[in-house]
Amino acid sequence: MKPLKIIVSGGGTGGHIFPAIAIANAIKAIRSDTEFLFVGAEGKMEMEKVPAAGYKIEGLWISGFQRKLTLSNLAFPFKLISSIMKAKKLIREFKADAAIGTGGFASGPMLQVAAEKGIVTLIQEQNSYPGITNKILSKKVDKICVAYNGMEKYFPKEKIILTGNPVRQDILSLEGKRDRGAEFFGIDKNKKTILVIGGSLGARTINESIASCIESFSQNDIQLIWQTGKGYFETAKSATKNYENKGIKAFDFIQKMDYAYAVADMVISRAGASSISELCLVKKPCILIPSPNVAEDHQTKNAMALVTYNAALLIKDNEARTKLQEEALKLIKDEALCTKLSDNIGKLAFKDSAQVIANEVLSLIHQKQK
Repeated sequence: MKPLKIIVSGGGTGGHIFPAIAIANAIKAIRSDTEFLFVGAEGKMEMEKVPAAGYKIEGLWISGFQRKLTLSNLAFPFKLISSIMKAKKLIREFKADAAIGTGGFASGPMLQVAAEKGIVTLIQEQNSYPGITNKILSKKVDKICVAYNGMEKYFPKEKIILTGNPVRQDILSLEGKRDRGAEFFGIDKNKKTILVIGGSLGARTINESIASCIESFSQNDIQLIWQTGKGYFETAKSATKNYENKGIKAFDFIQKMDYAYAVADMVISRAGASSISELCLVKKPCILIPSPNVAEDHQTKNAMALVTYNAALLIKDNEARTKLQEEALKLIKDEALCTKLSDNIGKLAFKDSAQVIANEVLSLIHQKQK
């Protein structure tokens, strides 16, 4: 049996990158001889995170098309042509058996070219409302893995398979990690701890709201692990410097998310698809603050999918600065509500998404090779 060669394309945010890595790891666990080539967008975080996970990556000169009139839109046609040319070259040289797209700018040209060449293609849509790239690709690819029911509104029904979203493997088991997590972050394992994650790139509203909560958290003896993203990190560092001995800590990016979840009694988060999938698996009570800056307000739709089942609380972005402090303190002190949210969110988890998608990819390749 000759080794398989698979292209994986996706990036821009952790929500596209981590599922891509999880799928590659799951395929490798079944077929260890598989060779992978990741393809991302130049200058985006995948160019750093993918090599850190042990995979080779190539970058395309591509970025999104802005909905409003901007100078960067003038370069878009040239970037698209350049990316399609490079995608053709990579596919020709790599001789891929399959191409997987997990969303983000680079996956469009790669999957488009792969589908035209008759290579096995599969896309993984994380959100309850798909992006324009995946809507266009859905007509051409072989299979579409989704995380929500009702996606036949957007995609051809016969291509859809409900898999959930793949997550980082390290968070699948938090058993016995609270002590190690407390030591890692330098906090007290016996005190209540809030974890704040605005997404891998941070979130301004959440960051500014949390900055005004610090004094109150400290007075209530509540610890804080705060992932700020790079842009807000210096501001947060300066806001927390007098409170670090109280267990109030800011980080630009948290590498050990399993430890962060293990020590958290409650989570404040954006409602990106990957974050929600992780929160379901780690069964943490949470307050979701959906980002208003996404297509068709899909983060609110993601959040409502939990709120409907009494599995999370929701605060609107434009109300976070006035409501978050009071709601966070109320929730972390309400043991009964925390238990109820934790139980309900756990029921919505998909446990083996990466393996299901990996098997689907291998099955499509097998059918093609017959």
